[in-house]
Amino acid sequence: MPGRRRVVGRLAVAAAMAAGLLAACSSAATAAPPDRVLDFARPSTGCLQPSAVTPGATVSGKVVSGGIERTYLLHVPRGYRPHRPTSLILSFHGHKRTSAYQESLSGFDSGDSIAVYPQGLAGTDGETAWTGAPYSNRADDVLFVSDLLNQLQRQLCVDPARIYAAGKSNGGGFTGVLACRLSGRIAAFAPVSGAFYDVGAGCSPTRPAPILDFHGTADQTIPYAGNAERKLPSIPDWLAAWARRDGCAATPVVRDLGKGVSVSTWPGCARGAKVEHYRLEGLGHDWPSTKPNLDSDEPAAMDATPVIERFFAEHPLRSGLR
Repeated sequence: MPGRRRVVGRLAVAAAMAAGLLAACSSAATAAPPDRVLDFARPSTGCLQPSAVTPGATVSGKVVSGGIERTYLLHVPRGYRPHRPTSLILSFHGHKRTSAYQESLSGFDSGDSIAVYPQGLAGTDGETAWTGAPYSNRADDVLFVSDLLNQLQRQLCVDPARIYAAGKSNGGGFTGVLACRLSGRIAAFAPVSGAFYDVGAGCSPTRPAPILDFHGTADQTIPYAGNAERKLPSIPDWLAAWARRDGCAATPVVRDLGKGVSVSTWPGCARGAKVEHYRLEGLGHDWPSTKPNLDSDEPAAMDATPVIERFFAEHPLRSGLR
């Protein structure tokens, strides 16, 4: 019996050391070096910790990124449990808008995901904007997103395989920038009425990125046909470029959904990716909604938000953690 107790004791000590090493490694993995964009999935150390945010509530938050204090709104869903990894959606506002505006417009608070509404900085015209637009601030917004995710994954039980990004207008264009630069960490992307300023050869995603896009044919702010003078590609050209990056077929399959809505899907994409586009006849520079919203008093033929949520649910990140 004494010998058995010694063996059991040694095993207990070894187990404790292993647990401590695992915790240390996990903490080290989450403690990101400063001023570095991390384009790979990372474990969340916020699991099993009590949330400082009451489920069902929206609170404001701050994070320092690139030496600048940045702000955001954070909504934790009513069903949030600190022991259960939860999906997270980043939703980016448009030019001249705010995080509060985007929260109301996109409506991700009503879903089961942690919803985060980052706030852009004032650009060269004194109005809020995101990286990728010629009028944006010189701050690195991609680094901001990386640092924000690091902080949220320390505080909450975020599922690292189910982090997503959506955005409207300039925020939609920035969502496209994130698809170029953070596809190893963000699982899927959904721009709405996106302002896709020319990035030239600067888009090299680390994996085929699932893309869901919405755009109205009557958009006068970001024309469907593009604007060469402003270096805005046509929406079909922007989608074709993503189909090539994702290894999809060159020609989409088009379905008419009625009421002026058609959906184009590029088949055969690599590694389970998908490129899908909703074309809405007669829709202006709006977030599609069948009810009046902050963008428009006129109802659209469809609701974009639930379609985005379904698309996100179908496309988790499949790469391993680092």
